[in-house]
Amino acid sequence: MTEEGIDAQLVRQLREATGAGMMDCKRALEEASGDLARATEILREKGLADAAKRAGKSANQGLVDGYIHFNNTVGVLVEVNCETDFVANTDEFRRLVKDIALHIASPAAPQYVTREEVPAERIDSERHIFEVQAKEMGKPERVVPTIVEGKMKAFYEDNVLLDQRFVKDDSKTIQQLLDDVSTSVKEKVAVRRFVRYKLGEELRREGAG
Repeated sequence: MTEEGIDAQLVRQLREATGAGMMDCKRALEEASGDLARATEILREKGLADAAKRAGKSANQGLVDGYIHFNNTVGVLVEVNCETDFVANTDEFRRLVKDIALHIASPAAPQYVTREEVPAERIDSERHIFEVQAKEMGKPERVVPTIVEGKMKAFYEDNVLLDQRFVKDDSKTIQQLLDDVSTSVKEKVAVRRFVRYKLGEELRREGAG
């Protein structure tokens, strides 16, 4: 444990062991008071570790769906994958895809699906800006890295789909929403790509894939 809470290295260690999401690992460690073994049990009890184990499986089935805002000024196409066409045709999966399309069309307006898609040069630029801001505020050198990490977390939440709070239920992130459905249908579920148009603007982003 650290003064700020759960040590980031411990979170990474639990994630590598279980494959569960970062926030799920952090919550499990908090609930387990930093006990790695107990945190692993908590993830398994909640089905999150099992869902994460499916992450390496092939998911090339799924649906492409869209959402057009009521005033026809914002439109979204999104591809969400699962492992079988059986799951792709369930009501639960169809609702998930529509909910994600709705979220992308909302003011959340993500630019990337995952953190890995954010260009390295943009990450470096953002970090540099945050470092300069912290120093200009007169913050001690030793706390600058913590401040920068906090601002980077906010940056990801503003720009990365999986890090964003679900517009219909801000108690969970989009990644947690995917994990919930993955646990329910017992298949890997993932957003592959999306494209978002807003009237009068250039194309915001086109996912890789």
